[in-house]
Amino acid sequence: MKKDQFDEVTLKHIRNRLDYIYSIAKKNYNDNPALMDTIESLAQVGIMFTTIKLQEVNDHEETKSPQGYILSKLSNSYSRMTEYEKQKVKDFPDWKL
Repeated sequence: MKKDQFDEVTLKHIRNRLDYIYSIAKKNYNDNPALMDTIESLAQVGIMFTTIKLQEVNDHEETKSPQGYILSKLSNSYSRMTEYEKQKVKDFPDWKL
């Protein structure tokens, strides 16, 4: 029998923290939309992951297609970060000797 590495109380604590991060990012969206959108998406990935782990711990699967949901949210954050990285490279000054 496989021993689970997570317990229900800890998973609920993790999910609660991720919900808080998500709500702060949502509330402050206008401060920096690209950053807050990235944070929202990553928090949603974590929330979905903890939800799935909670279902596994409780032997109760009900979420359908969590993999697709996680991949779509992760792809949003990945796109934002690659665009950010491209912008930073363009803003870097040319070195002249």
